Amino acid sequence: MNRKLSVIIPAFKEGNRIIKNLENLEAELRILNRPYEIILICDGCLDTYTAAKTMSSSTVKVFYYEQNMGKGHALKCGADKTTGDLVTFIDADMSIDPSEIDTFIKLSDIYNADIVIGSKRHPQSKVNYPVLRRIQSFAYQMLIAVLFQINVKDTQTGLKLFKRDVIRDVLPRAVVKAYAFDLELLVIAHHLGYRKVLEAPVSIKAQFSTTTSPRAAWRALWDTAAIFYRLYFLHYYDEAHD
Repeated sequence: MNRKLSVIIPAFKEGNRIIKNLENLEAELRILNRPYEIILICDGCLDTYTAAKTMSSSTVKVFYYEQNMGKGHALKCGADKTTGDLVTFIDADMSIDPSEIDTFIKLSDIYNADIVIGSKRHPQSKVNYPVLRRIQSFAYQMLIAVLFQINVKDTQTGLKLFKRDVIRDVLPRAVVKAYAFDLELLVIAHHLGYRKVLEAPVSIKAQFSTTTSPRAAWRALWDTAAIFYRLYFLHYYDEAHD
């Protein structure tokens, strides 16, 4: 089944680098031999929009808004513009090789998965991940397992693939704009009964810092607590919202 693929890229301050990254992404998508579209959302960064606009075509669509609103907001805007049967998110820096999208699609087809997510903790993943950072990540994922009963080892890796129906159900309920957006999507999907979630190996070229900054860690924990409150006390995710 040759389902159309929509690729959403949230971008912030990528500048001219975005041109090469879009070229590499499109080269990989052509190999898939399926209809596709690339939707780039420039999240309050005019420099990225100006550079990327030169790449606009029938398959590359570039959008911009003035105020920086965060990754979650950018992805929601992009999802509203998709027409594909499968929707994937990938970070603009392409630190995860876009060739891996092919593996995600194959896993989705074979297992009829609702969601396929990249996992740094998959045994076949290739990631330069300092020990202290691994401990932080493991502790956070243990916290998530206790709070939400989600059986995944890594919620935060940038590459994810969704069936279109799942995205349509999940995104109108999402609130978080930045630090815990990936987690919120998985929590909502789990809450709505989408339980076929597969973790796939990834190769990440970026060098991770030894630890997460205190500010980022605090924001992630705050957003995580807010998701817990919305899920169990407000029952906010029971209905879609504008």
